[in-house]
Amino acid sequence: MSARRVVVTGLGAVSPLGNDVASTWDGIIHGRSGIGPVTHFDTEGFTTKIAGEIKDFDPTKWINPKDARKMDEFIHYGVAASLMALEDAGLTIDDSNAERVGAIIGSGIGGIVGIEETSIKFHEGGARKISPFYVPSTIINMLPGQVSLITGAKGPNFSAVSACATSNHSIGMAMRMIQHGDADVMIAGGAERGSSPTSMGGFCAMKAMSTRNDDPEGASRPWDEGRDGFVLGDGSGILILEEYESAKARGARIYCELVGFGASSDAYHMTAPSENGEGPARCMAAALKDAGLNAEDVQYLNAHGTSTPLGDLAETLAIKRAFGDHAYKMMVSSTKSMTGHLLGAAGGLEAILSIKALETDIIPPTINLHNPSEGCDLDYVPLTARETPVDVVVSNGFGFGGTNGTLIFKRI
Repeated sequence: MSARRVVVTGLGAVSPLGNDVASTWDGIIHGRSGIGPVTHFDTEGFTTKIAGEIKDFDPTKWINPKDARKMDEFIHYGVAASLMALEDAGLTIDDSNAERVGAIIGSGIGGIVGIEETSIKFHEGGARKISPFYVPSTIINMLPGQVSLITGAKGPNFSAVSACATSNHSIGMAMRMIQHGDADVMIAGGAERGSSPTSMGGFCAMKAMSTRNDDPEGASRPWDEGRDGFVLGDGSGILILEEYESAKARGARIYCELVGFGASSDAYHMTAPSENGEGPARCMAAALKDAGLNAEDVQYLNAHGTSTPLGDLAETLAIKRAFGDHAYKMMVSSTKSMTGHLLGAAGGLEAILSIKALETDIIPPTINLHNPSEGCDLDYVPLTARETPVDVVVSNGFGFGGTNGTLIFKRI
């Protein structure tokens, strides 16, 4: 069977840089950082005291107040971004199309805030203090479930959960659903609210996060010799994917075509990347093969680029392995330098930023990159955005467990 073409017709975002796509993109192209001191809880005793928190977000702008109380914050972010994306796509879900519209939206750790709060209530007051909404407010698949309940979408509905590759895999699997005729429209991406005490405490215990607490805006510094770990970020990134012919028939504004998806596993270590980048390289190569493209066709790659000493070098080696000599000719940048790492939502937001680069011919910068460390010798678009035409862009997402996901978008 000849695969159906898949295009992107809507974008929605909640990020440390703003509560919509426009403000987020404005922050990105102007090199602003969304990182600051943690305000959600007392960080006394934590080695890391900074994060990319969501600011001035009101879920009731998008969700009925009564229903909002039954949702963890990551669901708030994901539902809001999904409704923004549907609005952006100009798509109405009704009896004529509901069974052909689905949602695959994931999260890396889901309702950890609600789990923590309920655990405290149980410890202090026993079982009677546990809310009947505890389970449905915190489980990950209730994010696409709530989107379905609110919009009436009756197509395939589930979550992909693969740590920091969650959104990449969600978008890739949604693409496959459309290609193989299981749906005509898919709402896809991820959401996260990871800046909670036990989540941050766990990453602190692993010594995975930056401790540059006195310089929050300079803490996320991919490929720089001064990098000392990632910075946590919260938010959501959602795409509306549609079958090309039906999108064209309804007169939809089409951002680009999603032409390639690759997935692989390192089979190497629980948390560390494969040292030579072999696993991610296979993932990128698979995405190129799926897209029917050569390495030379790619002009820009939005890297996983977390600002960890091991990860940044491993990804650089992976890019060289996958793209050969062309790795030195294309642009590579990490928008995590500005947003922090949104864990399961990272790939959703970064897909949006990659698409905006295609739409505007503006390449996001890697801020805070002053002195690339040894072995990090690609064109990382340091410090300031760059205006240059691009036709094909790649977005990477890698996660704990050695899981990898790569998406390729093309101008249409």
